[in-house]
Amino acid sequence: MGVFSYIIPFFQSFSEARGAAASVFRLIDEENNVDVNETEVWKEDTESIYNINGDIEFDNVNFIYPSRKDAPVLRNLSLIARADQTTALVGSSGCGKSTCLSLFLRYYESSSGQITIDGRLITDYNVQQLRQNIGVVSQKPILFDISIYENIRLDKKYETIVGERGIQLSGGEKQRIALSHAFVKQPTFLLLDEATSALDNISEKIVQEALDRACKDRTTIVIAHRLTTIQNAHQIYVLDNGSVIEQGTHGTLMAKEGGKYQSMVKCQQMGRTDDDKIDIMSMQKRTEDDEKSIIERTRFLSDCQTVDANKQSSKPFKQRFVSLRLLSMNSRKWITILIGCIACLLNGAAQPMFALLLAKIVDVSDPLV
Repeated sequence: MGVFSYIIPFFQSFSEARGAAASVFRLIDEENNVDVNETEVWKEDTESIYNINGDIEFDNVNFIYPSRKDAPVLRNLSLIARADQTTALVGSSGCGKSTCLSLFLRYYESSSGQITIDGRLITDYNVQQLRQNIGVVSQKPILFDISIYENIRLDKKYETIVGERGIQLSGGEKQRIALSHAFVKQPTFLLLDEATSALDNISEKIVQEALDRACKDRTTIVIAHRLTTIQNAHQIYVLDNGSVIEQGTHGTLMAKEGGKYQSMVKCQQMGRTDDDKIDIMSMQKRTEDDEKSIIERTRFLSDCQTVDANKQSSKPFKQRFVSLRLLSMNSRKWITILIGCIACLLNGAAQPMFALLLAKIVDVSDPLV
C-alpha cells in the first residue's frame, strides 16, 4: 500500500491527459474533404504572392461549418475590400463577420462561390506564403509563454515573461502586443477582429490614431462592434444573417433613415450615455462610502486617543484595550474566528505530532535498544 499511496494522486492527471488526447486523435483520424486536394493547396510551385497588392473579393460565397451542417453561416455573400483601403464589417454577433476572415485565411473552404485576390482565385496561391503576408489581430490574442521580446521580436528591454497564454498581462496589454507583432511583420493584408475591444477609452483613442496611420497603403479588413472606431473606413458593409444588407461610408449609411447601421450607432450612443451616468453614480457612491469610512476611522481614532490620554501611565493596558476594541468590532464573527484559530492549532500541531510518532516507531523497532 505504501507504493500505491504515492501513485494514486496522479491518476487524475492521467485521466485528464487521456481526455485531452482523445480529441486530438479524433481530429487526426478525421477523413479529409475530398473536394480539397491538399497537395495542390500546399505545393510550392504555385504563384508567389510576395509584393502583391490587389482587391479582395467575395463573390456569392456560401459557407456551412462542418459541425453545424443545418445552420448556414454565409448566404450569397458578396463584398470587395479595395487595395490600400480600409474595409469594415459590422453587424450583430453570429452574422458571419469572423467567418469571412477565417475563409480568407484558408482555415476553411467555402461551400460555394469564390474568393479572389487581384482577380485570381485564392486557391491559386500557396497557403503558407498567403499567411506570411497577412497580419491578424483577434479579439482574444494568444500569446506564448515567453518574453514580450520573443512574442513581437522587437528591440531590447522587453524581457518580461508573459505567462501561459499571456496570463500575466491584462486584455489591453495582450492586444497591444498582438498589434505590435502584426505591424512588425509588415503585412500586405491586415485583418483586425475587435483589435481594441479590451482597451480603455484613453488607450483606445491613442491606439486607434496609430492604427489609422499604419493602415495607410495597406489592404485592411476591420471587424468592429464599437462603431466609433470605423468611422474613417473607406467602405462599411453591414451584415445580417450571413448576407450584406447595407454598404457605404459612415456618412452615407447615417443618412439612411431607419437603416440598420444608423440604428446601431444610435443604440451605442444611448448606451454610452447610460454608461457615463452609471460611472458618475458609482463615483458618487464610492465618494460617499469613502466619507463614511473616514468618519468611522476618525471616531475610532478619537476614542483611542481619549483612552491614551486617560491611561498614559499604563501602556500595556492601552494595548490590551485596543485589542479588545478590535475584537468587539468583529463580535459577529467570533465563531468563525474561533474555528479558524482551532484549525490553525491543529494544522500547526500535525507535523510535530507526526515527528513524535515517527520517533516512537523508530525507537520501538530499533533492535539495538
